[in-house]
Amino acid sequence: MAAAERHRRERDTLSVEWVKLELLRTAYATRGGLLASRDPRFVIGWYLVFAVVPWLTHDLTVLAGLFLVCAAAVVLSRVGPLILGLFLIGFVLESVYLLVASWFFGGDLGTVLALSELTLKLATVSLASMAAFVSLDPEKLSDALLALHAPAMVAFGVSYGYRMLPVLMEEFHTVVDGYRLRAAPPPPPGFLGWRAAVRLATTVVAAFYPLMLNTAKRTRTTVEALETKGFTYAAEHPAGRRIRLSHLRADRWDVLLIAVTALLVAGCFGLGQVYPMPVRVR
Repeated sequence: MAAAERHRRERDTLSVEWVKLELLRTAYATRGGLLASRDPRFVIGWYLVFAVVPWLTHDLTVLAGLFLVCAAAVVLSRVGPLILGLFLIGFVLESVYLLVASWFFGGDLGTVLALSELTLKLATVSLASMAAFVSLDPEKLSDALLALHAPAMVAFGVSYGYRMLPVLMEEFHTVVDGYRLRAAPPPPPGFLGWRAAVRLATTVVAAFYPLMLNTAKRTRTTVEALETKGFTYAAEHPAGRRIRLSHLRADRWDVLLIAVTALLVAGCFGLGQVYPMPVRVR
C-alpha cells in the first residue's frame, strides 16, 4: 500500500515536471521543425497571412481549406503535445457547444453552419499562432520585431518576458513550498477533497504578493545591469541595431515559403469557387 502511494506521488510529480518542461520547450522552440529554420521576419509574415485572410471570407470551403493548411503547418512545426492537447480539447468542446446551442434554440443545419464559421476562423488563427510562435525562440522573435521597425522597448519586452517565464515558475514553487513547510499539517481532504482545494487556493493567493515582490526585485536588478552596459543607447542607435540584426539573412527557401503559402491560399479560394458553401450574414 505504501509502495503504491509512493508510486502515485512520483507519477504526479513527474507529470507536473512534464508540464513545466513542455512550457519551456514551447517558449524556447527546442523541437525544431519547418518554420524554426526560416528567417523570423518571413515567419511573422506567414503568420499574418493566416491571421488576416480567414476574416475576409464567409465561405466554409475556403475556411476548411485554410484550416487544413494550418493543421499541416502545426504537424510540420512539431508543436508539443501539451499545447496541441489544450487546443483539441477547446475545439471539441466548442463543437459540442455549437450542436447543443443549435438544438436548444430550435435551430437547423443552417444555424450550425453559421456558428461553425466563427469556430473555423478562430481555429485557423489559433493553429497559425501555434505553428509560428512555437518555432520562434525569444531572440529570434525580438530581432524580427526590431527588424520590422517595432519600438526597441517592445522587442526587449517580448524577449525579457520569455526569459522571465522559468524564473517565475521557479519563484512560484519556492514561495509555495515555503508556505507548505511553515503551515500546519493538512487536515483530512473532506467530501470530494474540498478542504484540499480550499487549502491549495488559499496558498496560491497568499503566494501572489511575495511572488510579485521577488520578481520585481529581480527585474530591477536586471534593468539596472542592462542600463549600466548601455542597453537603451545600443538598441536605439542605428549602428547598434545594424550589428544586432546582422545575422538575419533571407534565402530562397524563405521566399519559397511565402510563395507556396500564397499558392495554397489562392488554391483554397479557387476550391471555394468550385464547391461554394457560403454562409449568409443577416
